[in-house]
Amino acid sequence: MSISLDHKTGAVYAGAALLRLLVFVAFPDITDFLTTRVEISTPISSFRRLQEGLFLYQHGLSPYDGGVFHQAPLLLVIFEIIPSTVVFVGLDILNAMSLHSIAENLRIPSPRFRKLDGPLIAAAYLFNPFTILSCLGRSTSLFTNAAIIQAVLYASSGDAIRAMFGLATGTYLSMYPALLLPPTLLLIHNHKSPSTSLTTSILSYVGGLAALLATVPVLTHGFWDFLASCYGAQITVPDLTPNVGLWWYFFIEIFDSFRDFFIGVFWLHLVGYVGGMTLRLQNQPLSVITSLLGLFAIFKPYPSIADVSLYLGFLPLYQHVLPLTRYTFIAASVLLYSTLLGPAFHHLWIYAGSGNANFFYAITLVWSLGLTILVADTLFAVMRDEWEMERPEMKGKSVRQI
Repeated sequence: MSISLDHKTGAVYAGAALLRLLVFVAFPDITDFLTTRVEISTPISSFRRLQEGLFLYQHGLSPYDGGVFHQAPLLLVIFEIIPSTVVFVGLDILNAMSLHSIAENLRIPSPRFRKLDGPLIAAAYLFNPFTILSCLGRSTSLFTNAAIIQAVLYASSGDAIRAMFGLATGTYLSMYPALLLPPTLLLIHNHKSPSTSLTTSILSYVGGLAALLATVPVLTHGFWDFLASCYGAQITVPDLTPNVGLWWYFFIEIFDSFRDFFIGVFWLHLVGYVGGMTLRLQNQPLSVITSLLGLFAIFKPYPSIADVSLYLGFLPLYQHVLPLTRYTFIAASVLLYSTLLGPAFHHLWIYAGSGNANFFYAITLVWSLGLTILVADTLFAVMRDEWEMERPEMKGKSVRQI
């Protein structure tokens, strides 16, 4: 990863790091409060649950005893050695530097595309309120985000082995990054060296994942407990703690006899986007990855604002299609509306007692609607740009489906 560092770039990174460190050190009550927020911490990304797993791990017990900890055991080793403040601030800086490098090396075959300003892309990520809150709330989703960004960084330069190891790390941590394998393979082989083959890339991914899984019995002496608690919890969704997603309320209300069927339907819905989008936009795999990250932030079982911050980190890479979008104002308004009212509705339900679960779930539906509009609109803009390149005579003309 090579980026150009000047005074402006240095100021961006230093300012972002100092802001986070200042809040961590000067306002510890705020960070403790943020770790309890359902918008930031989910059952599979909660720092408090990780602390419980770490306590068991340090006392020679399985971290998965009690059914509270649902994360990868490698995180326990990291937090046993390194202070959490350093880890989370360092992850944000690493992610921003990687996005900076991706932006400076990105080339999209479109007449609208102009060379991107790497420091501006990094600043957009670092000073995004969702990114800052995820860091201060110590969401362990940042590790998965970092693995995905590293995979894209190396894939965009054709480094298959490092890219596949990054994606394997994301899969090991949270499972769902496995769905990014097809577009990541396309991205690699759009920039591949002659010695790199599809087989080599897939074997690198499988080998990297196998190596990471092989560390589980060494660290915890309970491989099946890990599978059940980490992957099984995401597949079967046993913990229905409220979050900003669509699953929890639905499965609270559904009859138990239909639960397995609808879990399969929900997962099929999420997986179904991957093949179609990869085939349709095979010449633009990075746009497929970006759109899928937005869809994951809406439809995965345990989403949080950290998933949205990752999507919004990649979105500025496609700023050249912004003039082709149609509903940007509506999407931004809906997201701002739900961002402000979401905590208020949760407070009315949980603390004030003047509302019920419908209050909070209703605003999460609005949140998901805003994200859906944004993802669909930007996807339309990418496809419109591609269509105008194929048919220059239609540039600027309205299109109506008959």
